[in-house]
Amino acid sequence: MFDFGFSELVLIGVVALVVIGPERLPKVARTAGHLFGRMQRYVSDVKADINREIQLDELKKMQEEMHASVNSIEQSVTKELHQSGQEFQSAAEQIHEIIEIPQAASATASPDVPAGHESDVVEAPPPQLELNLEPQDQPGTDNTHTDVKEIKNA
Repeated sequence: MFDFGFSELVLIGVVALVVIGPERLPKVARTAGHLFGRMQRYVSDVKADINREIQLDELKKMQEEMHASVNSIEQSVTKELHQSGQEFQSAAEQIHEIIEIPQAASATASPDVPAGHESDVVEAPPPQLELNLEPQDQPGTDNTHTDVKEIKNA
């Protein structure tokens, strides 16, 4: 803090002894020591407060970064969920179209059967569907197949 050598301290002690006197010098020295100690505590408290404020600012910045990354992840997950929901919806629509076409064909075919011969008509078993839920566009995979395959019973 201050750069005092031993000779300078001796000089200050001698001047204090002459000015203050030998009777009051111990009391003044004790008071000066208490004031010096209070000043050191005050300086250390100010330093500690400044360090706490710096750490608090760093923590706030870190918290903001974490919130930003969490929001980013949340948005990407929401986007992926929405995209997956649309893919499932389109797959469900394809399945619904595939199922409606054979039902519509069988509904139009039955009026052509003469009366009394309904038992002679052999109904085809309903088609079985196989869904491919693997992600599209993955390297190393074969993407030549369709998402929905109709397997006919032979």
